[in-house]
Amino acid sequence: MNKAMIFNFDVDKENRKIKVERSFDAPLDLVWSAWTEAEILDQWWAPKPWRAETKSMDFSEGGRWHYSMVGPEGERHWALMNYVVIEPKKSFAGVDAFGDEGGNVNTAQPGSNWTNTFAEKDGATLVTNEISFDDLSQMEGMIAMGFKEGFTMGLGNLDELLAKLQKKTV
Repeated sequence: MNKAMIFNFDVDKENRKIKVERSFDAPLDLVWSAWTEAEILDQWWAPKPWRAETKSMDFSEGGRWHYSMVGPEGERHWALMNYVVIEPKKSFAGVDAFGDEGGNVNTAQPGSNWTNTFAEKDGATLVTNEISFDDLSQMEGMIAMGFKEGFTMGLGNLDELLAKLQKKTV
């Protein structure tokens, strides 16, 4: 396929939002699964050399994904995504927060609201992530933690994984 890749990372400080657009040379069904199934998410979500490890996942409205980012020395940073709205193979929205192993939210660290949309055109899928924050300092805190670099690496991992998964189905 080798379509021209789209990648945009826009920060809107005035409205406390980050918008990320990334295209993938893969069909919608496969990209949707990669964002909504723990077994696949764990393979790409964390920037290397880190890895993601799901403790539990209920991908349904009112459900949540409880996972940790595991570092090369075995250190863990826990997080939660509480799913609010799901339109299968079109979009899902949720509240993302740092947490602990027990699933409790860490209110001392910035949380965010994510809306993820998916659109397929000519065999490629465009994923748009709109991430909003309650206040500017939360957004700036996420950026200072290396969010752009880490998320960009994770999306690169997804691109590689999708290519491997498609080769298996050919």
